[in-house]
Amino acid sequence: MDRDQVWQAIDIKRQSVADLLDRLSDEDWRRPSLCEGWTVRDVAAHLTLQQMGLRDILRALPHARPGGMNRLILDLARRRAALPTEELVARIRATIGSRRHNLGVTPLETLIDILVHSQDIAVPVGHRLALDPAAAAAAATRVWALNWPFQARRRMAGFRLTATDTDWAMGEGVEVSAPMEALLLVLTGRLTALPALSGAGSAALAARLSEQA
Repeated sequence: MDRDQVWQAIDIKRQSVADLLDRLSDEDWRRPSLCEGWTVRDVAAHLTLQQMGLRDILRALPHARPGGMNRLILDLARRRAALPTEELVARIRATIGSRRHNLGVTPLETLIDILVHSQDIAVPVGHRLALDPAAAAAAATRVWALNWPFQARRRMAGFRLTATDTDWAMGEGVEVSAPMEALLLVLTGRLTALPALSGAGSAALAARLSEQA
């Protein structure tokens, strides 16, 4: 995907996430998401924080608790989650069409965030938000290239991951196949997608990832 296509995929998914959030009940907003330790509301709040510049980061640092970047990200989301539900949805909608992204990352990290977090929200509340295979492949390629935070190459060492619905494959070893959406979720630690894996190495990979969880 070129840069324009990446941003188009981001906007499409932002729209679908905002539309889904508009339909959720108060109970749904309080449900645990697929992201361990985060509620649906926390994840939605996090999606309003995808355009942070240097000033925003500097303002956040004095409030940071010990625990590194992951703790800071969670704390920022939970402070933002105190906003009214309608404002959280409106803030996600306000990012549609904008090409700003957080300081220090590329648009591909923004793509990873919106695709994966859309599933963090949708799956626990019983809704289907399908991922475009081409967009999921672009995100998965970036996940594979990054060392932090997913460490996908280390966790998947010894396996060859192959998509069944688009031209994408990574790794070397025993074959594991799945739709691209499921592979992206597994690469980013969402073990709810493990049942979608098939191939000679699927059981072994599922067992390894479950032990690491």
